[in-house]
Amino acid sequence: MGMSTPLCLGQLDIRKSIVGLAMGAGAIYLLYKAIKAGIKCQPPLCSNSPICIARLAIERERHGRDSGELRRLLNSLECKQDEYAKSMILHSITRCVYLLEAEASACTTDDIVLVGSMLDDKDNSVKIQALNTLKAFSGIRKFRLKIQEQSIKVLELVSTIWDSELHIAGLRLLNNLPLPDFVHPQLRRVMPALMDILQSDYILAQVQAVRLLSYLAQKNDLLYDILNCQVRSNFLNLFQSTQPGSLLFEILVFAERLSEGRNSPHYRAVKWHYNEQSLHEALFGDESRLADRLLALVIHPEEEVQIQACKVIVSLQCPQDVRVRPSCQPSHSYFNNGE
Repeated sequence: MGMSTPLCLGQLDIRKSIVGLAMGAGAIYLLYKAIKAGIKCQPPLCSNSPICIARLAIERERHGRDSGELRRLLNSLECKQDEYAKSMILHSITRCVYLLEAEASACTTDDIVLVGSMLDDKDNSVKIQALNTLKAFSGIRKFRLKIQEQSIKVLELVSTIWDSELHIAGLRLLNNLPLPDFVHPQLRRVMPALMDILQSDYILAQVQAVRLLSYLAQKNDLLYDILNCQVRSNFLNLFQSTQPGSLLFEILVFAERLSEGRNSPHYRAVKWHYNEQSLHEALFGDESRLADRLLALVIHPEEEVQIQACKVIVSLQCPQDVRVRPSCQPSHSYFNNGE
């Protein structure tokens, strides 16, 4: 007896489902084989890809083996490379220095000289990566003196090339090093450039610039150069409560150190003269409105900004040599007349 049409259609659907399941199972099996083969597959050790080399090095470090990949990267940097390749190699070296402590410590001062030579490259991206690599190596004590020798070159780059990423990389490196006295003459020359970066609109560069300036403000022979440096008429906008908290905190630290420095007996022993557009006049001159900005920051939402604003107010009211006295009268017109 022949089957009815609905029954035939039903069987046909079942067969299609079975075939589909079989194909699906086959596809899953093939996918599994492909993934398994991919996991087992290792790039050749002679791979020229810096990223590949760095990944292999990190994997070997996890197993407690000296991969030698940092040395291979440094050797490849000595070969003639185009700008893109040099940038990638330097980026991979930076990662290896941070992640492969033993291999990084085994490097030599010749390696630092090699990386430092990349600062003379014509391409800014290579310069930036070289600065980042030097910053990574600066975390290893034995390389610090050698990296310090690059300080003048770094200051030259920061002051002559207007590139925010380069400013950040260069200033981060300088902020991670104790700057020797022989760099001070160059610091005086680049002070206007540092002040321009501080007054730029790139927050990360501004933060790094003001950190360096705060450090330099503690040097007696540089304090006047900083205070007499010319600034824009709207410099006090840096103290507005709308600025990011990270920048506000650093600019307040800078102001406190300047205030303490100018009130020190050593500095007050000399009668200094400042130009009308100087940082000194913007912060401490008779026409300055710094007090208003500070009082507004006392109620800032971020506690560290509040505390630092109070520290600046105290430093303005009480010179260093009289702070230990029981009573301290305001020494500046900012807070006189009930202001």
